[in-house]
This record gives sequence, C-alpha cells and structure tokens, in this order.
Amino acid sequence: MKKIFSILCVAVLAAGCNFLDFDESSSDYSREDMYLTYSNIQKMLTNIYGYMPNKDIADVSSALRDCGSDDAEYGDPDASVQRFTNGNWSALNTVDDKWSTMYSGIRSANEFLESIETVDLSMYKYDNKYQRWLEHLAYYPYQARVLRAYFLFELARRYGDIPMPLTMLTAEEANEIEKTSFDEVINFIVSECTESAAHLPDTYVGLLDDEIGRVTRGFALAVKTKALLYAASPLHNPSGDKSKWQKAAAAAKEIMDLGIYTLDPAEKANNYMSKEVIFAILRSESQSFEKYNFPVRFTEGQRTSISGNYPTQNLVDAFQTLGGYDITLTSSGWQTSDPAFDITKPYEGRDPRFARAILANGMSFKGSTIETFVGGKDYSATRNDLGSPTGYYLRRYIQESTSFTPENTVTNKHQWIVYRYAEALLTYAEALNEYLGNPTGTDGTFTVSALAALNQVRANAGMPAVNASSQSDFREAVRREWRVEFAFEDHRFWDVRRWDIGQSTQGQIDGVEITRSGGTYNYKRMTVETRTWSARQNLYPIPQSELFCNPNLNPQNTGW
Repeated sequence: MKKIFSILCVAVLAAGCNFLDFDESSSDYSREDMYLTYSNIQKMLTNIYGYMPNKDIADVSSALRDCGSDDAEYGDPDASVQRFTNGNWSALNTVDDKWSTMYSGIRSANEFLESIETVDLSMYKYDNKYQRWLEHLAYYPYQARVLRAYFLFELARRYGDIPMPLTMLTAEEANEIEKTSFDEVINFIVSECTESAAHLPDTYVGLLDDEIGRVTRGFALAVKTKALLYAASPLHNPSGDKSKWQKAAAAAKEIMDLGIYTLDPAEKANNYMSKEVIFAILRSESQSFEKYNFPVRFTEGQRTSISGNYPTQNLVDAFQTLGGYDITLTSSGWQTSDPAFDITKPYEGRDPRFARAILANGMSFKGSTIETFVGGKDYSATRNDLGSPTGYYLRRYIQESTSFTPENTVTNKHQWIVYRYAEALLTYAEALNEYLGNPTGTDGTFTVSALAALNQVRANAGMPAVNASSQSDFREAVRREWRVEFAFEDHRFWDVRRWDIGQSTQGQIDGVEITRSGGTYNYKRMTVETRTWSARQNLYPIPQSELFCNPNLNPQNTGW
C-alpha cells in the first residue's frame, strides 16, 4: 500500500500540468480497486491530508516564510527565501511555489469525491465493524471538501485569480482551463465550508478511533473566516466595501459562538491538545528544526551551514512593555515613556509573548545564558560564524529539550499551528472595526465590540487593555496585535500583503549591536539589510512553466 501511494504522489507531481487523472498503468491496482475496502478508502482520504502545506519554505534548512517579511532574516544569503527580498524573484525563478502541490491536492480531493459517490461496502454487512464504517464514511466527503477549499485558499492568497477545477480533468482540459476570479473562488470556499461545517463533528474524540488532526466543524468555519478576511482586506477590497468586512466579522462570530474553544494562557506551539488550537499539522520526531535554529553552541557540532531564522529588531520593537507602553531601539539606545521600565534590562518587563517567540541576550536557555553581546558565546561577527546576523535567535516552535549531546540525543515532535481561537477573535476585532467605523460600536448582531475582542487576547497574554477610541488608532493596535500574538506562525508575511503596506514596512531590516563595559550593556540599532519591494509582490507570479503549458492562464499577474 505504501508503494501504491508513493506512485500516486509521484505520478501527479511529475506532471507538467497538475490536473491529470491517476495513471493506472503505473500500479497493479485500478482506481476502482482502491475503493473496495474501508481501509483503502481511509488511506485515500489520508493521502489528501498529505498535501497540507508546511509552515516553511522548501529549503533543506527550513527557512520560515517570515524571513520574507520584516520579522526575520535567514542566515544563508543564497537560500531561495531571499528571492522575496532581493529582487531575484520572478516567474522563471519562483519561490514557495505551491502551485503544483496545491493542485495535486485538489486533484486528489476531486478524485476522492467522485469515487466515494459509488462506494458500496454492502458485501461486508455481516462484519461487526460494518455499521461503524458507514458512520465514519459519512464524514469523509465533507473532510475532503474542506481540504479542497483550503488548498484553493492557499492558491488564491498567493496568485489571486486562479483555475478552479472541481472535477477530474483530462490532459487536454487541463491545458485549456481558464482562471476563475478571486472573488468567485472565495465565494465557492465559503459555500463549501458552510455546508460541510453542518455535517462535521466538533471533535473526533470518541469517534473514528479518537483520531486527531482531522477536519472538524471548527476548522471548516476557520477556512471560511480566513477566506472572507482576505477578501475584505485592502489588497482585494480597495474600495473598502463594508459588506465584505461584515461577512468576515460574522464568520468569526460563528467560531466564537460555538463555545468549544477558549483562549489558553500557556504556549500553543507544539501543543495540539490546547483548547485554543482549532487545527494543527502534526509531524514526526526530528531534530532538524532545532539543528538549524538553536544557537550553534547547543548543536554539539551538528550544524555546519549558515542557516537559521533570526528575528529582527523591527519585530522586537512591536512588543510593548508589560505596562502597555511602546519601546523602540534607536541608534543611541532604548526609548520608552514607561516610567516603570528599566532600559538597562530591555528584555525584561516586556509583553510575555516576547519570550515565547524570541531568544535575546541574557535569557536563560538549556541551563545557560544567551550571550549575543560582542564577544559573547552566541555573538556572530559575520554570517559565516554560524551565529545570528540580527542579535536575536528564534524561540517559537523550538523544543528546548532536544539534545545533540553524543550518547544522549533527544528528538521531539513538532506541531505546526494552522488556526487557533485567537485568530478568530482578532479577525472579528479587525473586521468589526472596519464595518462599524469605530472600535466600541455594537449592534443587534455584533454584541461584543471590536475593542472587547482585542482586549480578550491581550488579557490572555497578561497585557493591559488597549484604549484606542478611533477607527484608525484601533486599526494600528489590532495590526500590532496580529504581529506579536502570531509571531512566527506564518501571519506577518501574508498580513503585509493583504493590508498592502509593504512599501512602508519591507525596505529595511535592523538588528541590535550589544557591547559590554564592565557589568553594563550598551544597545545600538544597526542595519542588517536593505531590501527590495514593489507592489507586484503582493501576489505571486504564475510560474512561467504553467503559462507555457496553458496559455489560457494569461494574463500574468500585474508587474511580473
């Protein structure tokens, strides 16, 4: 069976255009054979889940997409993720190109949905598991439909207008299919998720052998909410149509009204059991993420490449003091209006979410103290030293117990968060502020104000309430909240685009230079990199290979 599914995946991924039917000549099993038993049907559905995208770029050293934003820098200057920022990105030189993978997932979902319509397991009706199988199978089409909708969303937020095949296509049909408008794709996603949500359970605990990681009602509503948020955002809603914001707020409210998710004050990364996590991708045990992101001295010589994801000073400045005041590093030191803040200890007394996302000088890690000051154990004069070019190290998703000590190595599983409850609250807050025009407004439908929803998230993090009274001030506050709450959870890269703010945020990234004199540290802002940005980067270029294959995919996205 493993061989069969390997063949299925390879056959699709190797195709020049990605809507081809399963080539039965490559296997001893026919398509019909795969739907003759419950076990095989289950494997066919699981195969669709296999196309869920990881959080990282397809680099051997796991470059996070955040390195294509102002939140992070990647250690290797030649890594593909650098094309987002150095001007070398093009339709011929693509990066993070999920076109093939997502359409392979859509093809698999279409094949599954067509095939399961004719499934007949009545020959097993005397098996004591027969009735249970039927109960399980009732959920399967809806899981596949939500997964297909999610794949379409991933494509739409990258490319805008996209082909939307909803049936199995022949090679000829694949080479002639035309694009569907972004708004039509969003409408289809919303329709699919709304209908599927009504047929899916809140949890699979007690169902389907207590399987975890399956599509639930909550995730169906999450995909719907995310799609509507992007449709309402400035990039796709330049006229500021308030009805789009209203729909996004209403969708987020559906999740809130379920009453099954709650904010969790504990760390959610690598914790799929958290009551806040709505959907997460579970990965097997490994050391690779830590190998490339631990400060190098903790890798016991295992790390030899100049890779790693390094937070920027730009991101650090987004984290307020514990008192709710802004704090910024300038060329002459730290600046804040917080009378209680000790600027000689700038990484203490900060928003608690800072320490969950970033490792900074003086922090404790693996029984030691991080030293990024000049001459410190974790300082790097150049990238070739395998240290941080920004003066900071990544903390989010790091499993601290991972060990590279010979004869005592430790590996850990990683669970990448796709959607959690805080996202529903911030979507509601952002959308309602834009719809009603002020952060404190409510009406007969939206009885919780945007300000109240935002402050739920802040209170959960141990931060004081925001007091923004105008629409514009609240817009700034909620955008900050998106950034700090979801640092390194694959949001900033996309938020910059949907808000269309790249021109003012993506031109330069900074770091910190720390010198020590006696027991005193001196902090100075330094420029790490000047980057390239243009409006065309709000959307990805359609791969030129696809345009050659199917001219109906023209015109290319603007500017490419």
